[in-house]
Amino acid sequence: MDMDRNQDDYILLVEDNQDDVDLTLRAIKQGNLTNRIVVTRDGREAMDYLFAEGEYAGRVHELPAVVLLDLNMPRIGGLEVLKRIRAERRTSLLPVVVLTTSDEQCDVVRSYMLGANGFVRKPVDLEQFFHAIKELHLYWTVRNIRPGQV
Repeated sequence: MDMDRNQDDYILLVEDNQDDVDLTLRAIKQGNLTNRIVVTRDGREAMDYLFAEGEYAGRVHELPAVVLLDLNMPRIGGLEVLKRIRAERRTSLLPVVVLTTSDEQCDVVRSYMLGANGFVRKPVDLEQFFHAIKELHLYWTVRNIRPGQV
């Protein structure tokens, strides 16, 4: 697989907690990971960004390599975002990994029932968090082959 091909891919991080955004960006930087990160602060902004609506109307409709999606956010929660992503033909196969502090089994089950590709609980330990972000990044932007890449 051509590793350079994936350097232009970007990750969409949907996260309302600034501390978690900062930690995720720090983990990516510390791991010398080169993909661009786009951050949206809630579910409404994430949907506007993905579907070029609202403040993102007219944006080039380039899809991310993966969406890292928090569940508990203001305005529109992560499960609603996931439903919309799976309902739209253009984004129905877009990889979505739920990245959350929730350890509720019902959140895990609902996420998978709605089409999540993975569910990762944010580790409390900083080193574990950095390791988890690096693993997610490497799998979804380097190793994973998405439709249309073969």
